[in-house]
Amino acid sequence: KRIEVACDPLVATLKKLGPVELRQVRRSAEESLVNSLIAQHHYLGYVQPVGEHLKYLVMAQGRPLGCFFWSSAPRHLGPRDRYIGWSPTTRKQNIRFVACQSRFLILPWVRVPHLASHLLGRMSRQLSFDWQRVYAHPLYFTETFVDPTRFAGTCYRAANWVYLGLTTGRGKDDQTKKPNRSLKRVYGYALVKDFRQRLQDAA
Repeated sequence: KRIEVACDPLVATLKKLGPVELRQVRRSAEESLVNSLIAQHHYLGYVQPVGEHLKYLVMAQGRPLGCFFWSSAPRHLGPRDRYIGWSPTTRKQNIRFVACQSRFLILPWVRVPHLASHLLGRMSRQLSFDWQRVYAHPLYFTETFVDPTRFAGTCYRAANWVYLGLTTGRGKDDQTKKPNRSLKRVYGYALVKDFRQRLQDAA
């Protein structure tokens, strides 16, 4: 369902923007608004997340600024698995403690310098708490993919995300062992200091 919102330009500094609210909207009346904004304005469009997932609406001055989707992490991701130091057994056991940021949108008429990195920092402090509340377990690490043909990843670096490496370009269900899509940069962010110890724990 397409939902229209005011699209007159919003130009401000982060300080003058005023309070910014991050609302977790999954299973709420605002979930359809987030879905519509992603469908209309994100270059990848809307795809319903599978598995565990949360959706966020970013609000300020009484109007939407953007959205996030976070979902279950892919089972196999070489750069991440090597960075964590996972064995196949512990990865299978602990993958639930990692979430993937599958969509991040700031609406095209919003012009607020440093807003993206500010929101990433806010999410890093809120995400595990919200996940625990909905799914009864925390998160220790999060990741995302950046298409280098479209984006430089500047906001992730500014928010202290770590570049982990490139994807293979084969996708999660590949059977051919040959690239079939563009390579993506993988960025990761630890939500707790001892993330490796927790994620390698085979208890």
